[in-house]
Amino acid sequence: MIQRTVLVVLFDGVQSLDATGPMEVFAGASRAPGVSYTLRTASLDGGPVRATSGLRLMPDSSLAEAPVPHTLLVPGGHGTRGSHPELTAWLRVHAPEAERLVSVCTGALLLAEAGLLDGHRVTTHWNYCAQLAHDFPAVEVDPDPIFVRDGRLATSAGVTAGIDLALALVEEDHGRDLALTVARHLVVFLRRPGNQAQFSAQLSAQTAQREPLREVQHWITQHPDADLAVDALAARARLSPRHFARAFRAETGTTPGRYVDRVRLEHARRLLEDTCDPVGRIARASGYRTPEAMRRAFVKALATAPAEYRRRFRTPASVGPAAD
Repeated sequence: MIQRTVLVVLFDGVQSLDATGPMEVFAGASRAPGVSYTLRTASLDGGPVRATSGLRLMPDSSLAEAPVPHTLLVPGGHGTRGSHPELTAWLRVHAPEAERLVSVCTGALLLAEAGLLDGHRVTTHWNYCAQLAHDFPAVEVDPDPIFVRDGRLATSAGVTAGIDLALALVEEDHGRDLALTVARHLVVFLRRPGNQAQFSAQLSAQTAQREPLREVQHWITQHPDADLAVDALAARARLSPRHFARAFRAETGTTPGRYVDRVRLEHARRLLEDTCDPVGRIARASGYRTPEAMRRAFVKALATAPAEYRRRFRTPASVGPAAD
């Protein structure tokens, strides 16, 4: 049996779910025969810490007394804001000793402050990606995925994305079946792929201020299989194509074409997850002219083909024969 120690760093202002979510995943995996994750928590001085919710957490030890872990996990929370010389000094010295270095949410800010993210592709909570990129220009920040793997380094977006990342690590260590078992036990029916966007299409774009543009946004999400070319959308908004495209981007933060692409991809993903419809039918219902066009969109955005996406992420209720 391979023994893997997971050490979770605690500090005042930690987001409790960033720490406890992944810990529950590893603890759940350890219930399987032949699987062992030893979970440890530590704070700088070994004393209790107060989470952002007010929850009081008692670590197992101080960081100085903690064993060298297989996986070192640094959660996020309001406590990551500002400077943390003692904690980052400890991370700078001891984090390289771990075989796997993981951050959840704004824990990436602490790793960046310690100089551990320089030259790496990472992510963090969407609200702090710009800050991370600005304050640490040597770090390649990708604001879209829910988690990113770069060698021994793994970083995730906010809160529940840490659970997705932990499930991916369990799959890496012990296989897909165990990761699915743990996900179902935690009632996390879909183990989201790391390159899934942090936001849905509707949330990733701002809501337009003007009523005609808001109506167009709603129309797009309700009719992904319609003619959604700029000329058609502009006519619906009663604007010239040029004025519409400029106004849409100014008010939503994205172009009409990119918004349409996200809506169609999201619609296709939901149908793959929740139905047994054939891929060709899903492609047409989602506005793709051919199944091949949908396959190219999936490979570009999610690095996987529709059939493989369905195999990995179909909800239990939709399991059944699906002709592709």
